[in-house]
Amino acid sequence: MACCVLQITGLIFGGVGMVGTLATTVMPQWRVSAYIDANIVVFESIWEGLWMNCISQLGIRLQCKFYDSVLALPQPLEAFRALMCVAVVLSIISFLMAIVGVKYTHRTKEDPQGINIFILAAGVAFLLTGILVLIPVSWTGGSIIRDFYDPKVPMPLKRELGAALYVGWVSTALLIAAGTMYCSF
Repeated sequence: MACCVLQITGLIFGGVGMVGTLATTVMPQWRVSAYIDANIVVFESIWEGLWMNCISQLGIRLQCKFYDSVLALPQPLEAFRALMCVAVVLSIISFLMAIVGVKYTHRTKEDPQGINIFILAAGVAFLLTGILVLIPVSWTGGSIIRDFYDPKVPMPLKRELGAALYVGWVSTALLIAAGTMYCSF
């Protein structure tokens, strides 16, 4: 009974982590404009993501523009895009493997070893996905914090942590928890 509860909990954590990984990848709020000076009246906020920049004016009008050229992007951004795309695909595959493993765990009595391989593979894939999401999210968070406290960076170019980073960290925690649950069988 406890085995079944852990499998279902792992499946829920993995599914929410998969959705969070997809949301983190497509959200434009990786870097958000910081308002540091005495200016408390803010008309625009700038969002920078993996795929586009957006400007929100008074919270009413939102204009987004995809990056013009892939070749003009900084190398870390290209690497983060690749890692997040691989993480999305891997999270979908691991979620499907977990579904198959959970569905057939109690049905087949003849070959329990074959089903345990699905559970173990899903666990390892969830762990790997969590690591793949953690790298770009934490690297971006670290660079934002470093630039924020750097006196050489002009005030208008300073950014704060965006909502996508927090979603990415929560997704990482859920994916690692799901992977740990499945690897423990």
